[in-house]
Amino acid sequence: MQAGAEAGHEPDAGGDIHPLFRGAPASTEFRKLRKRLVREVRSAIDSYSMVNPGDRWLVCLSGGKDSYTLLAVLHELQWRGLLPVDLLACNLDQGQPGFPATVLPEFLRDRGVAHRIEYQDTYSVVVDKIAPGGTMCSLCSRLRRGNLYRIAREEGCSAVVLGHHRDDMLETFFMNLFHGGRLATMPPKLLNEDGDLNVLRPLAFVAEADCDRFARAMDYPIIPCDLCGSQEGLQRVQVKRLLDEWEARSPGRRQVMFRALMNVRPSHLLDPALFDFADLLPKAGPDAADPDVPVLTDR
Repeated sequence: MQAGAEAGHEPDAGGDIHPLFRGAPASTEFRKLRKRLVREVRSAIDSYSMVNPGDRWLVCLSGGKDSYTLLAVLHELQWRGLLPVDLLACNLDQGQPGFPATVLPEFLRDRGVAHRIEYQDTYSVVVDKIAPGGTMCSLCSRLRRGNLYRIAREEGCSAVVLGHHRDDMLETFFMNLFHGGRLATMPPKLLNEDGDLNVLRPLAFVAEADCDRFARAMDYPIIPCDLCGSQEGLQRVQVKRLLDEWEARSPGRRQVMFRALMNVRPSHLLDPALFDFADLLPKAGPDAADPDVPVLTDR
């Protein structure tokens, strides 16, 4: 018997798992989690028509729990013939002090994952432009996004694939609501401004807690963000705490709110550019039917 099996992990023999799942726990709980992740990612991919067979996707890997989950599930789907695209993992090393530059290349090589590691010192740009104590997220993300678009074009990719999950989308919605004065969030599928790349978020239906459970169970080498992700007092941090409080008082509330984002009724909002209120006129004459009054008929 293999050491992994003795320790309560799935055996690696038999060729029935992708190397990214090597040493996965054999517990029923983990198997259910894995199946749920695969099901939810497949559902998001199908719901938002993300796949054009034969395309190449640039799968962005930061070293956090979410991007590891994304990478593993996409390769699982591809491994089983359910995702007919080519996958290229990409890590953008942004020059943050103390970043463990060897961790991800070694991880990806060990598991046979095609990848590209790119070094661009955007960290120095951010700390030079942002005053001490200022919010770094916006500039950091713009610089990162520009580099990822460039890499995708160089690699012949049609899509940049990101690890944003359900909770990220909810937090963004409330940030826009509270601070931006608009109803908007991260869409699962977006066409970039130049019109040559899709931005995809296959974890759209996945809860953050499931990403955390999965990455911890797999013992992936998590790399924390020491730049924007380490700042306290950010709007996103505040919104996350608010959602945590709501969820604690009423378990399942996050999922209910997320379903609301998929059940939008423009006629019951206030945007005249979204719904034609001008043409919303009652029918003239005494015989006009009132949609709120039941029609009685003689029998």
